[in-house]
Amino acid sequence: MLIDSHAHLTDRRLRSDLPNVLERAAEAELCAIVTVGTDPASNREVAELVARTPGVFGTVGVHPHDAKVVNEDVLAEMERLAGREGIVAIGETGLDFYRDLSPRDRQEIAFAQQIELARELDLPLVVHSRDAHGRTLDVLEREGGGQLRGVMHCFSGDMAVANRVLELGMYIGIAGPVTYPNADRLRQVATQIPLGRLLIETDCPYLTPQRHRGDRNEPAYVMYVAEEIARIRGISFDELARATTENAKALFGIDSPGLALR
Repeated sequence: MLIDSHAHLTDRRLRSDLPNVLERAAEAELCAIVTVGTDPASNREVAELVARTPGVFGTVGVHPHDAKVVNEDVLAEMERLAGREGIVAIGETGLDFYRDLSPRDRQEIAFAQQIELARELDLPLVVHSRDAHGRTLDVLEREGGGQLRGVMHCFSGDMAVANRVLELGMYIGIAGPVTYPNADRLRQVATQIPLGRLLIETDCPYLTPQRHRGDRNEPAYVMYVAEEIARIRGISFDELARATTENAKALFGIDSPGLALR
């Protein structure tokens, strides 16, 4: 059984086809999906989806692209939603210095606020970092207080960055780019990090694995991420699947009976 530890099921490209997306995920032997909030509207949609869909768990957060909207009301709503059954983490939050859709100072403030919320609620944190690895880790080290649980999702750094993430006690999420022909650095990371700290994800509908590149990504395709990591680590698919599923369950505190095909 597999768990897609980071998906965006409320994205319009998946929402309109969700029953079929979930059926294909179950056929691919996924037992759970963690769907991620990125702004106030998607946080509400995530909470509603989780409430009606066994096997789907959720997070609430504000992506760095939308950091400029974070205020006390937004944080208060996130706290309320985080109290609902099936909401298992805060995020996706972090820093994105590639697109800079929110000012960098606002990104850092919103990131620190969500770290504080995760600590107060004793929930793990889902972290986004693009072209900002050093600064992201600096904020995590400063604000985490040695009490932080979480995952650096869709990891894109090198082993030096990975080692700092591991030193914080966090997990590393590997997505579809590990299957791309030019992803030698990411494959190196995927072979060297401890198996007990590895998660697999799709980040769908983005970052479709190589076999379906050009198509919309979806949770069923997490199997290709698992296959590639198992291949380069020289272990069986079943061993990789078992380890990453147990890791996701441990981090997010989930015990899934399986996906509902509806």
